Amino acid sequence: MNAAIKQWGAFVIMHSVQQTLTINVKAVIIYATFQLDYGVPMKPFLRKCALNISSKHTAAALLFSIAAVTATVRVNAAPLPLHVQGNQLLNIDDQPVLLRGVDCASMEYTSNGEGHILTTVTTAIKDWHANIIRLPLSQDRWFGKGPEQTDGGVAYRALVARIVSTISSLNSYVILDDHWSDEDQWGKNIGQHLMPDRNSITFWKSFAKVYANNSAVIFDLYNEPHDVSWKIWRDGGPITETDQQKGTKISYDAVGLQTILNTIRSTGAENVALAGGLNWAYDLTGILNGYALSDPTGNGVMYANHYYPFKGITVKQWIADMVAATAKVPVIVSEFGTSPTDKGAKGNRWILETLNAMQEHHWNWTAWDMHPSAGPDLITDWSYTPTPYFGVFVKDALAGKLPPYVADANKPAGN
Repeated sequence: MNAAIKQWGAFVIMHSVQQTLTINVKAVIIYATFQLDYGVPMKPFLRKCALNISSKHTAAALLFSIAAVTATVRVNAAPLPLHVQGNQLLNIDDQPVLLRGVDCASMEYTSNGEGHILTTVTTAIKDWHANIIRLPLSQDRWFGKGPEQTDGGVAYRALVARIVSTISSLNSYVILDDHWSDEDQWGKNIGQHLMPDRNSITFWKSFAKVYANNSAVIFDLYNEPHDVSWKIWRDGGPITETDQQKGTKISYDAVGLQTILNTIRSTGAENVALAGGLNWAYDLTGILNGYALSDPTGNGVMYANHYYPFKGITVKQWIADMVAATAKVPVIVSEFGTSPTDKGAKGNRWILETLNAMQEHHWNWTAWDMHPSAGPDLITDWSYTPTPYFGVFVKDALAGKLPPYVADANKPAGN
């Protein structure tokens, strides 16, 4: 089954109704979004069809047409397609969508998800009540260039497909994140870097085709851009990066996020895209001052904010920065978290104040990380026991049971 079959199916419904029904009764909106195994929706122009119909023939015509299509197209439980409108994220019914979930690390630094990844995403959705998973990936491992891989990436790609299918079947969304790149050298320097490289273009050309227009999938263009100008961030250019462990320097052509987005759109993929700002995805000021990405042919761009107490930014200041950004563009706090050793965490104060602020402002978020050793840790073990300093509060928030934040009477709130 492919997108052409779905569009043919939609045409059968609409053409049959138009041919069968008489005119001048009332306008009816027909929503017809068919999902295949990977949850691929019909083109946006087929979402709604306003028809003048006669009540005499409505039931028979619709039943006949829909039966003809569903005989060949299997419908599943994939979530509704998303699109950006102004500063809002909306579904196909133009209803605002609030995304709340967790990050699930391991597919960026292993090719098998450490044997836990499918259980992890299922537990996060079923037991913790997440409606979105952020899945960090490695562009090298997609092509089998990780040091542990010998199959050209076949098993890795198959596992990613199983993860996406599992999440989609649970009526949830997934952010697929180009988390680790390679400074333009396949199989070397695999890790987190300043910016995407030319190999990132190769990755997205392949990857975007596989998940193009999958209603569950959001594309995260690049994990955490940092230490470059806003012009480089958007448009790319030559940069030099220093290996903090070896002290060596590598120069390469950074690829701007606009080019990454254009590459994705060139494959026909209209999925909502996600772009992290500078300063390790914290700073969104450039987006508000002329460097926002242009997306005339897609379903729009959200922007990512990553916030941790060790950054030295008070909750009060972070809230102000988020309020300024969300007034103009849709934002998801796609990483945040704390540990007992974090400077600025102040016991439970930071996490409670942060979660309550996101609750109050109806902000989207995914907490880092549903892993016992990829900190800050939401869980203490592979039984998915929540950590007492972080995980318990995130799990409560996802279940709608978040305790209120009460400011310390002896300290100013937000400090």
